[in-house]
Amino acid sequence: MLCLLNSLSIPKKQMSKLSKRSTIYFEPEIHRALRMRAASVNCSVSELVDEAVRLLMREDQEDLEAFSERADEPEISYEELLEDLKQHGKI
Repeated sequence: MLCLLNSLSIPKKQMSKLSKRSTIYFEPEIHRALRMRAASVNCSVSELVDEAVRLLMREDQEDLEAFSERADEPEISYEELLEDLKQHGKI
């Protein structure tokens, strides 16, 4: 994660107008690491957290899409799976 906000089409000044303020509590070590990471990539802790949340939500969306694509696949029990693996010499 490189703090991609700088490359987005939304300028930082406009971003602050569009953003909502929130309070997040971190363990001191995590907060220190976030501050160090933000400094190393020249962005704010807030920008890092925003980017991380967006990435997480994007991954969730991809997971949901994959789940939808496989919704019609037949279900198999764990016991049936183990038996199939045994019959095919996998276990």
